[in-house]
Amino acid sequence: MAKVAFIGLGVMGYPMAGHLKAKGHEVTVYNRNPTKAQAWVAQHGGVSAATPADAAKGQEFVFCCVGNDDDLRSVTTAENGAFSGMEKGAVFVDHTTASANVARELDEAAKQGGFAFIDAPVSGGQAGAENGVLTVMCGGEPEAYARAEPVIASFARMCRLMGPAGSGQLTKMVNQICIAGLVQALSEGVHFAKRAGLDVETMLEVISKGAAGSWQMENRGKTMNQNKFDFGFAVDWMRKDLGIVLDEARRNGAQLPVTALVDQFYAEVQKLGGRRWDTSSLIARLED
Repeated sequence: MAKVAFIGLGVMGYPMAGHLKAKGHEVTVYNRNPTKAQAWVAQHGGVSAATPADAAKGQEFVFCCVGNDDDLRSVTTAENGAFSGMEKGAVFVDHTTASANVARELDEAAKQGGFAFIDAPVSGGQAGAENGVLTVMCGGEPEAYARAEPVIASFARMCRLMGPAGSGQLTKMVNQICIAGLVQALSEGVHFAKRAGLDVETMLEVISKGAAGSWQMENRGKTMNQNKFDFGFAVDWMRKDLGIVLDEARRNGAQLPVTALVDQFYAEVQKLGGRRWDTSSLIARLED
């Protein structure tokens, strides 16, 4: 069992930190809103820290899951950030979905500080975090990853080292590219079925067992048909992720016409009032 800290207790971080505690690790938490940290301690035990630096002191592993690049810098390299409290030889594991550039930046800062950095964005959403079955895509040095992997397993069903720093974030970008196209196709399919007069649930049951089947179809097809969009991963966050993807594509020359189009479709959903709807709400713009 390890001494760990967890920084960021949002919809993902709160249950992830809980799984670490449940698996017997010694856990210290930090959250920008201290009330959330106090609630976590009341529920799970462990202790809360006043700053990210305080949370990092004396820890073998420091985990983090915040909103974006700027949030990440604010809890790592800013004043009272975790990097100022990291122990020599410790490992910082970042589960934020952020840019590959900030991952490389923080990896370099970690090396200068004498500790390791792993970018480790996750897929699986709020349900995956709560059930401890996230998929984790990592970038970093093999030795640091080998040490961190058994601890990450506390809340993951799949964890893999993809390459050097930034590789985890690049893999997460591929994940979001694929999801964007799948959700748009599923939206169009359900919309078409409605207009054609088919029984949508029966249609989904049949085609989900064939080549068109996907996680999105199995888990979101019926709720899309029912106009239910309250399943965790908000449109605002998807647009943030797709912005990172499109910025990286401009740098590496990848052509992503469908992804760019779906990003604009999500902008339309935001205008419909769907900023906090989940990503399956793409169908709303077709039904409006």
